[in-house]
Amino acid sequence: MQIPFELILGWRYTRAGRATRRNGFISFISGVSMLGISLGVAALIIVLSVMNGFQKEVRDRMLSVVSHIEIFAPNGAALPDLARTLAEVRANPAVVGAAPFIAAQALLARGEDMKGAMVRGIDPVAEPQVTDVAAGPPQGGMVPSGGSKDTSVPSVGARSTDALKQSSLSRLVSGEFGVVLGVELARGLGVREGDKVTLMAPSGQVTPAGVVPRLKQMTVVGTFDSGHFEYDSTLVLMHMDDAARLFRLEGPTGVRLKLKDLHRARAVASELVGSLSGDLLVRDWTRQNRTWFAAVQLEKRMMFIILTLIVAVAAFNLVSTLVMTVTDKQSDIAILRTLGASPGSIMGIFVVQGAMVGVIGTLVGLLLGLGVAFNIDVIVPALERLLGASFLPRDIYLISRMPSEPQQADIVPIALISLVLAFFATLYPSWRASRVNPAEALRYE
Repeated sequence: MQIPFELILGWRYTRAGRATRRNGFISFISGVSMLGISLGVAALIIVLSVMNGFQKEVRDRMLSVVSHIEIFAPNGAALPDLARTLAEVRANPAVVGAAPFIAAQALLARGEDMKGAMVRGIDPVAEPQVTDVAAGPPQGGMVPSGGSKDTSVPSVGARSTDALKQSSLSRLVSGEFGVVLGVELARGLGVREGDKVTLMAPSGQVTPAGVVPRLKQMTVVGTFDSGHFEYDSTLVLMHMDDAARLFRLEGPTGVRLKLKDLHRARAVASELVGSLSGDLLVRDWTRQNRTWFAAVQLEKRMMFIILTLIVAVAAFNLVSTLVMTVTDKQSDIAILRTLGASPGSIMGIFVVQGAMVGVIGTLVGLLLGLGVAFNIDVIVPALERLLGASFLPRDIYLISRMPSEPQQADIVPIALISLVLAFFATLYPSWRASRVNPAEALRYE
């Protein structure tokens, strides 16, 4: 099969032989453009992969205490028919676990220290079906206020249901009024396993002397560390029967669900709205933390735009490269025109030259970016040892390693945008080459 001469000449001009000083300079400018595209594409892939990794880490830690979907009655009332609700949600093939719960707010006090808390009454037997939160150490779990604490947190996905059954959740026994506290809440109150705390319910008891708050002394039976400060500093877990007695409820106020695919939470929630009986509210995990996820998406979008400008600057360096090439090759263009080459063929030669630079630069950038993104867990520790520094100190950040998660949804648009920008950068110089007048170009040859 005969190769079109446009491709042959375009590839030859891309290599830009160094026979003359000018050709050598053109080759240098072409190489700089190619390098700029490669570095821009690689930077985009690496930054977006790291952002995806951080987002996944925070999301997993958040979902260790927040269920994929919550179904609850309006105004914090008890569910009218718990058995029917559980049967209806388990009929959905996307649901793999369901557990009832009671949600309320209260004050937790020990001595003069007092903290606001989110109280969650759970069934210790059913809770492992919907949560991955790991409790604190079985023996003595809390360090008194002012002590040191290792803030490194194991991966949430590595916590198994068997480990949960052996955790502090299993110590929540109906009638004993035990509580499991988040590690930060326990630290703030200065309590450890076995200590007593006082829980104050928001609604008081009316007596002749006035409204008296309902108080109940609780025993700390353990702690949990989800790795998410918001929940570790406010969440209190207790047995569902004890919560019902304390807050004077007839039963659970809602049901927590775990799905096969957490990314389908919004779609499954919409399905449940149409299939559930009674006046119930359905909320998925994306709506529970809407502000945080919206901020992350906005930051990721802005970072994509900013780094794309780097690729755009490198791509439009091709304009100067091609303009210089066209100026240098005017006599060649004139000879080709006199031999019968059409303006379209001349334009095609320089489009091929610019496209080759864009394609090679993009491919090198993809290989470099993916190589770093997939091996960042090796590269970052090596740089830390080399520089004697820690990029993510354990005493400051929850995550002590640099996470990375390359996603096809990011990589494909990056490659396409780079190629499209490189192609558009070739159009004007190529069009100018096709307009060269052979007589003018050969007048002084």
